[in-house]
Amino acid sequence: MKVILLSSLLAVAAAPAASAQTVVKAKTKTAGQPSVKTKTRTAAQPAAAPEEPMPVADAAVVDAKTNALTANMQKNLGLSPQQTEKVRAINRRSIDAVESARLRYKADPRKLAGVVETVSSSRLAAIKDVLTPAQFDKYQRKREEKMGVPNVQGVQGTPPPGLGGGGAGGDQ
Repeated sequence: MKVILLSSLLAVAAAPAASAQTVVKAKTKTAGQPSVKTKTRTAAQPAAAPEEPMPVADAAVVDAKTNALTANMQKNLGLSPQQTEKVRAINRRSIDAVESARLRYKADPRKLAGVVETVSSSRLAAIKDVLTPAQFDKYQRKREEKMGVPNVQGVQGTPPPGLGGGGAGGDQ
């Protein structure tokens, strides 16, 4: 009796929360009686929709940023018309993805940073395929200057105190 009651409670409790098909099986066997098998299936319910639909970036904002970025790259890198159109398509995809992520993850900066990093690396790989090696090197240098990333040769200058630097007085 307890098993039947427990299995029916589980079936009732699980049914509303199910987002897919749920199967509840219960076996009850008392001494001298045939076993009783119960199978309950609930119809598949669509997954709970988020409270707000997936945010879509404003097309005018995406277009303006795409055009500005592409024009800047065309001017600074001397892109051919074919390269310009390919770069424009890459920039459009990337900007649209980042702007949508900004709207979607404005409350979760870590998630946003992860999406931006992924979009940035895929954009960089796509741009590398379109540009000539000389154009890509120039692009990388400009990008490093803008982002404040030190180049491969390292940052030159006076080392912080205590880290040496080959100066006089190091043996004392």
